[in-house]
Amino acid sequence: MSKTFYSLYFQISKKMEKHSVDFMRYALAIVYIWFGTLKLIGMSPAGELVEQTVFWFKPEIFIPSLGFVEVCIGVGFLFKKLIPITIIILLFHMAATFFPLFILPKICFDSFPYCPTLVGQYIIKNLVLISGAFCVAGKYNHEYYAVPRI
Repeated sequence: MSKTFYSLYFQISKKMEKHSVDFMRYALAIVYIWFGTLKLIGMSPAGELVEQTVFWFKPEIFIPSLGFVEVCIGVGFLFKKLIPITIIILLFHMAATFFPLFILPKICFDSFPYCPTLVGQYIIKNLVLISGAFCVAGKYNHEYYAVPRI
């Protein structure tokens, strides 16, 4: 039984190895385009959190602008040539998404730092998005981008 299981697993894992980074790239694109579009059309469940975090900006301008940036990040993942700049923009965006953990700890934690609220969990899950972006960046770091020598 275990020989059959491992044999099957290794066959499947070869296919996963071949396609996993592209699946991650498409998943990141879908998430960013989807969440960004929700901000653009005023239907984001994170809208109130964004308003409370960056209270010095007008939300009717900032939230759609943030949504536009998120859609651009998503589209950037769809085009391999755009991945380096997309990763840089994503990292700045992700750094900003952690601000509520420090600016609004009562909203993000029932008991800091051990018991995050649903909002806190929503923010903490961004570690997975960052890790996925690193996987994509690792694959597309030199394969497609020859830096001209001067």
